[in-house]
Amino acid sequence: MNPEDLKTYLDRIITNNLKISTMIWGAPGIGKSSIVAQIAVNHQLEFIDIRLSQLAPTDLRGLPVAENGVSKWFPPEFLPQQGRGILFLDEINMAPPAMQGMAQQLILDRRVGSYLVPEGWFVWAAGNRKEDRAGVFDMPAPLANRFLHLQVEPDFESFKAYALGHSVHEQIIAFLSFRPSLLHKIDPHQPAWCSPRSWMMASNLHYSGLDLAPAIGLAANAEFQAFLLTYQMLPDLASILAGKGRHISFPTEPSARYATTIGLTIQATADVDRAYHAFCWLTQVATAEWVQLYVSDLLGLMRSCGQLGNLVTLLDREPAIQKFLQDYRQLIAA
Repeated sequence: MNPEDLKTYLDRIITNNLKISTMIWGAPGIGKSSIVAQIAVNHQLEFIDIRLSQLAPTDLRGLPVAENGVSKWFPPEFLPQQGRGILFLDEINMAPPAMQGMAQQLILDRRVGSYLVPEGWFVWAAGNRKEDRAGVFDMPAPLANRFLHLQVEPDFESFKAYALGHSVHEQIIAFLSFRPSLLHKIDPHQPAWCSPRSWMMASNLHYSGLDLAPAIGLAANAEFQAFLLTYQMLPDLASILAGKGRHISFPTEPSARYATTIGLTIQATADVDRAYHAFCWLTQVATAEWVQLYVSDLLGLMRSCGQLGNLVTLLDREPAIQKFLQDYRQLIAA
């Protein structure tokens, strides 16, 4: 499943109050932990992230304390005592077998020694795969059999939707739209390589005018720098957004087309008139695929800022562009 499918699945687990231990598998850097944290926020749940690989078995069970001649185990403070939330055991298969064995009781019986997981808490976990060069241990069959297993793969459309809503640099979104295969690409010969996580770091570097190679690697950075040359060929986006693009042509170079369309999308956000002018211009100068790219990205952004209804009202005045909206009527009404 892709990240959006994972969100939907986890949402339904919580909505239906299914206290089934759930294991999320996927390559490093694709956002597994971030997705779980977002789910917790969306459902107003507490979120406790425990890295078992950094603990010893006694850290999880607690310390023995003598009381009236009897040894009692005092649980650690990081385990929940009340309320509702998600207890997330991240990187579980990086923990050595002894630690994974200690986690079995927590996962299956929702307890460790005398400690009980509160009724309102979900127990989920995540881990990387051996084929992704992650330093992991085999998960024992008895432990694996205690989980639901969800496999998540990197997906550009899911990443782009997130990036558009979280101020990722426009040029990085445009570049990955042109070269989506570089969203996640492990380079076994370099410490820095491409992943959704490293592209988020690269965006911060790019905003600061710093070299991106330390985040995404030398090869990807070289491609990105070459892509930036296309910005010298872009049409005047400001004129287009102001409704003065009647005599401006759409670029012929594919990379410049991506840069133009993504640039119009991001710069039109939250301004209905600018979004409308860009829409009209694209329907006049570009083929349907570029109009559809603009529409699919723009609708989510306009909804998030509360302007979708106003935009649709403007577009309904233009019969010439109604055919481009037919495939999106369900999305508009959602």
